Amino acid sequence: FDDYIAKPKPNGYQSLHTVVRDEQGRAFEIQIRTRAMHEHAEHGVAAHWAYKEAGTKGYAGVTAGSSYDAKIAVLRQLLAWQRDLSGLSHGLFDDSIYVLTPHAAIVELPKGATPVDFAYAVHTDLGHRCRGARVDGQMVPLNTPLANGQTVEIVAAKEGGPSRDWLNPEAGYLVSHRAKAKVRAWFNAQAAADNIARGRDQVERLLQREGKTAVRLEDLALELGFETPDDLFEAVGKEALTLRAIEQQIHRAEPPPPPDELVLKKARSQPGGRPGGVLVVGVGSVMTTLARCCKPAPPDDIRGFVTRGKGVSVHRADCPDFLALARRQPGRVIEVEWSGSVPAGPHAPVYAVDVGVQAQDRQGLLRDISEAFAREKINVIGVQTQSVKGVAWMTFTVEVSDATRVSRVMAVLTDVPGVQKVWRR
Repeated sequence: FDDYIAKPKPNGYQSLHTVVRDEQGRAFEIQIRTRAMHEHAEHGVAAHWAYKEAGTKGYAGVTAGSSYDAKIAVLRQLLAWQRDLSGLSHGLFDDSIYVLTPHAAIVELPKGATPVDFAYAVHTDLGHRCRGARVDGQMVPLNTPLANGQTVEIVAAKEGGPSRDWLNPEAGYLVSHRAKAKVRAWFNAQAAADNIARGRDQVERLLQREGKTAVRLEDLALELGFETPDDLFEAVGKEALTLRAIEQQIHRAEPPPPPDELVLKKARSQPGGRPGGVLVVGVGSVMTTLARCCKPAPPDDIRGFVTRGKGVSVHRADCPDFLALARRQPGRVIEVEWSGSVPAGPHAPVYAVDVGVQAQDRQGLLRDISEAFAREKINVIGVQTQSVKGVAWMTFTVEVSDATRVSRVMAVLTDVPGVQKVWRR
């Protein structure tokens, strides 16, 4: 179905076209248009006929009293137009060709178009998968120029994409600007997909290395000025954004306060020990907070960092966030240690610890790992999973009374089929 009324041809032609078949399979083209459109199509720009009130037709002042005279008048006027337009009509309609599909549908193409142009004019996907062509039943090269009235059949692969040779003007595969744009768009999409995959891998490795796998990728993308994580990955993949910029964003620290605003609040006394079981050496009872980035638990080697208005933030000694803060502001690092007066038994405090698991993704993997935690009587309070190219990356947040239990359960997890690596985050 072609609508040349909504989009007239350059020569002003307007009509609706469609092709139907009868019971014998013969194809018929049907054209639907107004009388004025028909007169323009049949006789040119000057053929807007006038109608006499009596119903007889007049052509350029020639009147007719009968149907026979009317026909003669039409022929005379056509001969006059032929003489008048003989110099103008040359080259007016030779910028396009019209070829047929195997189902007798008409396809308009620019002059010199090839079977590849024809394939893209029929459907973008057919153009991408085009591998050969038959013209009037004969196999021809894909860069063969087509002529008016030829029937073109495309030989297409089940899947695949265009060739870069098609964009080479010297090879002569494409003439249509629309077809060239579709080929370029396909290669641009392929490049974008490769950049996204490469960028995703680099960003995920950075987050794992920095112990920041809990960071929401959507929030990280927005903070860096991208609408979606894929936009962020594409920028990293094509080296428009460096990993250093992402690292600085996820480790961005609060500006240091003036000296007179550095306040250590007194902690509320608790029977049996200090909050979190942490003793700040040489300062006394102060507010302490276990850092969320590394989630320390006894008997981890720990360090303290004096924060603004929130007391001492307690980190594991090997925490990347703490090491970065210590390099920038070494004067705010303070010695801390686990208190020996923490209650034991059922009233002992519990600590949230993150355990990372890398495994070959398979059905039932999460169930098997959860059963391993259950056998060790480890309470799981949070799970984050992501599968990338058949590899599952998991983070389990568990509650333990001390870090030695984490070491035991990590040893058990390494025996789960498919598990490749287990580590403490």
